[in-house]
Amino acid sequence: MTTQMENTLISILKKHDADRIGIFGSRARGDDRPDSDLDLLVDFRKTKSLLTLVSIEQELSDSLGIKVDLLTEKAISPHLIDRIKAELKVVYQ
Repeated sequence: MTTQMENTLISILKKHDADRIGIFGSRARGDDRPDSDLDLLVDFRKTKSLLTLVSIEQELSDSLGIKVDLLTEKAISPHLIDRIKAELKVVYQ
């Protein structure tokens, strides 16, 4: 992910009250391809509705020009959380 993309990502999520932003998956590992999506784990100050999360996800996808999957810790299966946290690259805190 380019610095410009990272700055755009942080700017958008900060305006939605993000406390912490992390990237996981292929873009965090550095083995992404041009068509790879961007997997995000975000902590917000206040709980967001599903509709709001989908809206933020769409705003990010439109602004970055790539598919974005936005997750909160509550939405992740307990079976996956340890693997995700192991490769998580925090970009804002």
